[in-house]
Amino acid sequence: MLVIFGASGDLTARKLVPSLFNLFIDGQLPDQFVVLGASRSNLSDLEFRNRVVFENTFLKEKTTDQTTKEDFAKHFYYEDLGSDYNSPYVSLSERIKALNELHKTNDNVIFYLSTPPSLYETIAKNLCEAGLSEQEKGWKRLIVEKPFGYSLETAKNLNKGLQQYFDEKQIYRIDHYLGKETVQNLLVTRFANSIFEPLWNRNYIHHVEITNAESVGVGKRGGYYDTSGALRDMFQNHLLQIVSLVVMEPPISDSPEDIRNEKVKALKSLRIMKDDNILAENTLRAQYTSSFVGNEQLKGYREEEGVDPKSETETYAAIKFFVDNWRWQDVPFYVRTAKRMPTKVTEVVIHFKTPHHQIFQRSDVNHKENKLIIRIQPDEGILIKFGVKVPGQGFLVDRANLDFSYSSLTESHIMEAYERLLLDAMQGDATLYARADEVEAAWEFVDPILQFWSSGDARMYGYPAGVWGPKNADELIDGIGFWRNPGPNLTDDTDFCVIC
Repeated sequence: MLVIFGASGDLTARKLVPSLFNLFIDGQLPDQFVVLGASRSNLSDLEFRNRVVFENTFLKEKTTDQTTKEDFAKHFYYEDLGSDYNSPYVSLSERIKALNELHKTNDNVIFYLSTPPSLYETIAKNLCEAGLSEQEKGWKRLIVEKPFGYSLETAKNLNKGLQQYFDEKQIYRIDHYLGKETVQNLLVTRFANSIFEPLWNRNYIHHVEITNAESVGVGKRGGYYDTSGALRDMFQNHLLQIVSLVVMEPPISDSPEDIRNEKVKALKSLRIMKDDNILAENTLRAQYTSSFVGNEQLKGYREEEGVDPKSETETYAAIKFFVDNWRWQDVPFYVRTAKRMPTKVTEVVIHFKTPHHQIFQRSDVNHKENKLIIRIQPDEGILIKFGVKVPGQGFLVDRANLDFSYSSLTESHIMEAYERLLLDAMQGDATLYARADEVEAAWEFVDPILQFWSSGDARMYGYPAGVWGPKNADELIDGIGFWRNPGPNLTDDTDFCVIC
């Protein structure tokens, strides 16, 4: 049984129900599964089914088969929690018990908190007091959405609050980025291939670059975003999770706890920057400003709905940092995230060192070093850039591409992130969910940066909407002097980019 708190909200209709529907039509769900919506809206079972299934615009493109939708909708029920999430869950407990007996769900329940984080502890407390966290019969699991904390202190308080009522092994902190196939493929690329693992260290890698770019602005999320910013919204969770997979040592096995143990070690090995001069040299923040892209006038961040006209919240964050362990000593990591970029893209670029002895001096090899590019979205896949001889006299070297695209796997169904994560939670596989110490280790690295940025000593730069951020961001990249600005396709050459 999946009990969704905040079931009348946007996430349920946009992500959870479509993901459940895909699992349903693929035969991944048991015949007796139940979805119980719980919220403060006054809805009947029928009204809830109409809202999240039959009237759901995100399901209309899935199938035109009305019978399949009707079969799917029969598994949905709704419980009105009244005016307050803090009211005792007596009626909810009785409804869960009745549905368990009706559908024979063996007392196995997942509670999904699709609510503001301020309600997490309240809901967990009430579930515990109603006896709904006990595992004497069946298992009970609690899924919580990001943001998980606003700082290290609030994350620790939230962890302590939840752990009063649920054991840590019952708590699943969801990060939908970890549900993406290409993020998971980082582990396979590293540890299942002898052509990569021996090279995955400071002896062969010059630097690592991670880019997360979005072409859209903050849209209708201006009010939320202005209290968060790029560093909290993307870097602290999604991107540091990717960093941990790049940095981590080989786990003992593929068991969830072995993998999560190594991820925690990786995050704890990040060199924390506390000195203001170091922070000024290695971090950069900026906001997008009004600009014409094509024939469209795009608003600046401070002109967006819900945003303070004098806001100092960053929409662009670029961080240079180091990892203090043997494998990565002195290898710089460059990570950036931003809105209003020329394209939407997320990728990891491993820049390998050039050969120590250059015998092809005239071939500009230094600007054509080997790269391994792992594209997370869009055009998901892997690209290797390597040197080949140009046909003709002499030894002119040019760069060639060797690529693999997930779209070529026509016979394989690639699950959406929420499909994979929901199925993993049902099966008790916590590999792709964050543990309490993992979340806190990420905040330990990010907190000093946020404190420096809020101190008034850090400059806020501007960049026109539709370009690759402020020009001085290239100054972060030692030696190379510029970021890789990827196109929408994995194999695009990126020496330049047309933005309008």
